[in-house]
Amino acid sequence: MRTIADRRGAAWLLALLVAIAVVALDQLTKRLVRSSITPGEQRRFLPGVQLVNTRNHGVAFGFLPGSHVAVTILIALALVVLLVYFALHASRRLMWLPTGMLVGGAVGNILDRLRDGSVTDFVKLPLGWPPFNLADASITLGILILFLLIDSSRRTET
Repeated sequence: MRTIADRRGAAWLLALLVAIAVVALDQLTKRLVRSSITPGEQRRFLPGVQLVNTRNHGVAFGFLPGSHVAVTILIALALVVLLVYFALHASRRLMWLPTGMLVGGAVGNILDRLRDGSVTDFVKLPLGWPPFNLADASITLGILILFLLIDSSRRTET
């Protein structure tokens, strides 16, 4: 039977693997977009979904544009809080998944900021939704899964 330490170690490893996969896919798709779509060009991908090549100077979906120091501080604080929470709850079922998704998404966008001073966004949905990238999608889904796991654990404790 696995000990709590074994489960925690496995959870950290799984979170790391998810983070690496998210960063790799995010950076690959951004590189493909930057090399094949000129800024301002739109290409139909799926019904209602366009591929574009835009730059975002804020955080996910353009929040806090132009505030590089504020964005960096916000991301760093969020990651510290997330990793502390994960360290305390790593043995919970599936907690590694949203942690890896959130860390991977944050690192993917940080790499863009360090390299280019902005983040490459390329998925454009209808109805005026701001363009986003795989890192943003990973962050958004990671937050949703994290909240569902927290809510589920609270329901089973009561």
